[in-house]
Amino acid sequence: MRIAVIIAATSTLALAACSKEAPAELPPVQETQAPVVRPTPTPTPVAGPVDGSQEHFARVMAGRDVIFFDTDRSNIDSEDAVALRAQAEYMLQYGFTNATIEGHADERGTREYNLALGERRANSAKNYLVSLGVAENRLRTVSYGEERPAATGSNESAWARNRRAVTVMID
Repeated sequence: MRIAVIIAATSTLALAACSKEAPAELPPVQETQAPVVRPTPTPTPVAGPVDGSQEHFARVMAGRDVIFFDTDRSNIDSEDAVALRAQAEYMLQYGFTNATIEGHADERGTREYNLALGERRANSAKNYLVSLGVAENRLRTVSYGEERPAATGSNESAWARNRRAVTVMID
């Protein structure tokens, strides 16, 4: 019987220790570790063409990277001048850029004549850009003559699209 009384007393004490009331005062919290510092995420850059790249140039120029010529001509007209001024402004803003100016011709004429005409057209565009302040050593020219047509066909519409100079940014 004595054991039963001891067990009952022990059980009562154990149950009393498990009361659900919170203590009047909590002990202070001790910091055992340094606070965790989480790096601030860097914003993801917006995907797009790199400034000064051909893709960026073409996007900014929106068609003004190409100028067109009349039949057997290599002179810069007022419409060409507007496009070339936009190109010069771009190249002056992005001073690290270099460009190739491609001269093209339509299919009429001999291969040799069209190569020479394409060269005159590329040089006309280059000289105009230089006159607007673009350093000559940043520009090179190449003539493709009739070898790289923008439009196929043997009609005035196709020929007009092929008589051109195209400015292309290079690395």
